[in-house]
Amino acid sequence: SFPHFSRDARDEHSLVPYCCVCSVSRRLHMVTWNVATVDPPDDVTLLLHLNSPKRPDLYVIGLQEVFSGPLRFVSDSVFDDSWSKLLVDTLAPRRYVKVSSIRMQGLLLLCFCKLKHLPFIRDIQARYTRTGILGYWGNKGGVSVRLSFYGHMLCFLNCHLAAHMDYATQRVDEFEHILDAQAFSGPTAPRIVDHRLVFWFGDLNFRIQDHGMHFVRSCIDERTYDLLWSKDQLTMMREKEPVLQEFEEGPLDFPPTYKFDLNTDTYDSSGKKRKPAWTDRILWRLRRKAPDGPPQEEEDEGEEEEYPLRVRQELYTSNMEYSVSDHKPVVGVFTLELRKKCAAPLVRLQPDGDWSADMDAMVLYSPLQAFPSSAWDWIGLYKVGFASVSDYITYTWVKDDEVASSEEVVQVYVGKEEIPVRGGECVLCYYSDSLQCIVGVSDAFKVSSYRSPIDRIGTKEREQI
Repeated sequence: SFPHFSRDARDEHSLVPYCCVCSVSRRLHMVTWNVATVDPPDDVTLLLHLNSPKRPDLYVIGLQEVFSGPLRFVSDSVFDDSWSKLLVDTLAPRRYVKVSSIRMQGLLLLCFCKLKHLPFIRDIQARYTRTGILGYWGNKGGVSVRLSFYGHMLCFLNCHLAAHMDYATQRVDEFEHILDAQAFSGPTAPRIVDHRLVFWFGDLNFRIQDHGMHFVRSCIDERTYDLLWSKDQLTMMREKEPVLQEFEEGPLDFPPTYKFDLNTDTYDSSGKKRKPAWTDRILWRLRRKAPDGPPQEEEDEGEEEEYPLRVRQELYTSNMEYSVSDHKPVVGVFTLELRKKCAAPLVRLQPDGDWSADMDAMVLYSPLQAFPSSAWDWIGLYKVGFASVSDYITYTWVKDDEVASSEEVVQVYVGKEEIPVRGGECVLCYYSDSLQCIVGVSDAFKVSSYRSPIDRIGTKEREQI
């Protein structure tokens, strides 16, 4: 008879409607850090809260001033930079997959998710905008990643804006330019402000004005940070600049994160003696209503009521334990309460029978919803703990290697020479070329190690040989 899905795999989605009526909570861990061109520390356990019992569903990490000298930048265009490598090597074994990354000179943005969320992250696009010298140099500007998370459009914008006390207005102008310049393809959320939820973060470079050095240092020593808030330039700008008024930020109940002597917790003791400031920030904007436009607006508003999204900040702090840079990293932890727009992946798939390098293998897959399939779709075999979409062991073309199909199930061939000799725990992922993302992930399964012909015969047969 024609191959079919196991009962467990079939039942997993048969009772789950495509639209889920209940809300779920998803945890987001964000980091911003100006790393001052230095190499990363040996350990980022504290930075990523790896020992916390509450594991994030998403990690979004924005760095500024990643070293981009001529030799290093050429190297990084082919291989991951040392910061990306450390973060990937730390998170991949914990079953986080890098969904997207983008780098513009020293600006770097990386997004990771738990493996189980991968089929529900779609419409991934990344953009960059330069605001450095005359808009041509990328030492300042913004890089963004936007994506659909269970149907909700999110955008993460990592910025490094103009420095120095007197340039607060220019910083706002640069931010507005980035918002205007970045456009995404497709009809859904073509601009940053069209997204349901936007996170704006980075070294925004706003300073504490008017107060003298002695007063600022006294407030830091006495932890009376609230006495400084009214003269924080970003706080002041948010009161009068319309583009900033919809953004929210948690209280600055942590020491200013700039500027420190390297490898110390001592504020700048050089001849310049720069005044401490909260240059490194994480803000968010939840769209309160659908964007202005044609009749689609009413439809969008109705959908937002049916599929609500709420944001709650759980933590906003600096990590004073790290001293390799003249900035301290800032961490924001959020809970996203959302109603899923879909609860089943676009494709379910599983291995057909046992797998090993001794024999050819088969994959079974079945579309659960209509989507734009293509001759360029492929199914990848990945080791559990893989780092990114490109980190496959092997792949097979969905159309070219199709063996048989029925109304519900398609069978695809994988040659034994493509299967890893050493075996191990693996998963199968269906990649949609049209959607440019993974739309289905199998349960983990064991690929048996290769056994030579002599190992596969019985004891008596070996004795006879």
